[in-house]
Amino acid sequence: MKALFVIASDPRKSHRPAEAVRIAAGAGAWKKAQVNLYLHGEARCILEESAGDFIDEEHFARYLPMLEEDGAKVYVHKDDREFARIACEHSSVTWF
Repeated sequence: MKALFVIASDPRKSHRPAEAVRIAAGAGAWKKAQVNLYLHGEARCILEESAGDFIDEEHFARYLPMLEEDGAKVYVHKDDREFARIACEHSSVTWF
């Protein structure tokens, strides 16, 4: 089974991205589903190193590494030139 979590909210303004990452990590923990993330719009800043301004930032610090260890992929749109610098630093980011 495959699961794609689409995250579109700004993590600096909403708790929803943090909850989505937490739920995605929980869904992948059982190894019953291949979990991936699609970051849309302002949600792409989740991969930036300065997570200090995020709501529920501890969820990102705890669950993003779990997702990476489980082989989760992160998808972003390749025409997002502003995001190019960040994506180059993360091997699990796939552009389409």
